[in-house]
Amino acid sequence: MADRRALDEVVRFTSDLIRIDTTNRGGGDCRERPAAEYAAEQLAGAGLEPALLERTPGRTNVVARVAGTDPSAPALLVHGHLDVVPAQADEWSVHPFSGEIRDGVVWGRGAVDMKNMDAMILAVVRSWAREGVRPRRDVVIAFTADEEDSAEDGSGFLADRHAHLFEGCTEGVSESGAYTFHDGTGRQIYPIAAGERGTGWLKLTAHGRAGHGSKVNRENAVSRLAAAVTRIGDHEWPLRLTPTVRAALTGLAALYGIDADLDGPDGPDGVDGLLTKLGPAAKLVEATVRNSANPTMLDAGYKVNVIPGKAVAFVDGRYLPDGEDEFRATLDRLTGPDVDWEFHHREVALQAPVDSPTFAGMRAAIEEFAPEGHVVPFCMSGGTDAKQFSRLGITGYGFTPLKLPEGYDYQAMFHGVDERVPASALHFGVRVLDRFLRTA
Repeated sequence: MADRRALDEVVRFTSDLIRIDTTNRGGGDCRERPAAEYAAEQLAGAGLEPALLERTPGRTNVVARVAGTDPSAPALLVHGHLDVVPAQADEWSVHPFSGEIRDGVVWGRGAVDMKNMDAMILAVVRSWAREGVRPRRDVVIAFTADEEDSAEDGSGFLADRHAHLFEGCTEGVSESGAYTFHDGTGRQIYPIAAGERGTGWLKLTAHGRAGHGSKVNRENAVSRLAAAVTRIGDHEWPLRLTPTVRAALTGLAALYGIDADLDGPDGPDGVDGLLTKLGPAAKLVEATVRNSANPTMLDAGYKVNVIPGKAVAFVDGRYLPDGEDEFRATLDRLTGPDVDWEFHHREVALQAPVDSPTFAGMRAAIEEFAPEGHVVPFCMSGGTDAKQFSRLGITGYGFTPLKLPEGYDYQAMFHGVDERVPASALHFGVRVLDRFLRTA
């Protein structure tokens, strides 16, 4: 089991990494290199040989391999990103890049998304070095740039240009799973991610006839765009149950003693009723039983009395595994003949088996240190670097173990104000991650 020093180091590493400002504002405005050098230094201190890799100067990734004891076993990828989303300091109780440790809690941007996991990985492998421990299978460690934007300088670059570093990897684990979800009735649920909706960020463009704002204009680009955006925002997407979401619903229904025959006469039509019965736990699945498309940005015009000839909108679209064809056809219909749409950014949907030995290993590690917990699979509504690594045939899971106190809103910490993580949660994470990686 991870030693006492590892528990101290995970807190210090989380704080140190937060203090390194790796804000990703998009469009290439980020510099991860100082955090990458910090991570590489800790890996080198564990006897590893980390490689620092860049597509763009300053946008640095780190990759290292821990040799396992069974050379015939497939390798396991463990990855975390080094960049974070922006934070407005005047909105926070503490400075978002202070890494302040107050009353046993580490504060700052990245405390949850996801410098905590980066710190856990570092603490575990350094503990192994001190104890002379080797995992059963090779463990490839990757700290990536650019996850909070396009991943072109991060996991996309690694998958496309440095695939040899991931030779033998068949599965990977990373962010957004294995945390404590309190349902308000005393139950503690630990959702492990075994899927992600696909990313379909869209650019909508309406063309029309420019003219004076006082004149009748039946070819108004703004009106055409507004109508399309309204149709998209009002659209009710049909229910679609993927195997992962089906397993999540079945597991949650069993936990609450609810009779939920998803293959019966009501089938998927009874899902909305089941979600109502699940109460707060419905949050784990309600965003992933359908595709979705949310208008997020509008850009049109340059003067109030001028009708522009062009208007643009952006939409955050997400689609389920095997749901992209339906997504495309629906957008064709909703945008109509006067508005064109294209993918501004597109990534695949993912699905991982929930009956695999790896999932069982994650479950066992959580249950050892949280025997009161109930493990269920779930599908992430958003996406991670697992999408890019899937190009290499790597099946991805979300597994960043944290034991959280009741009242701590984990999901609100992602990209939120006053992001923070209890030190005790980091200690739990190190123990669980150590147990899982040793035996996976």
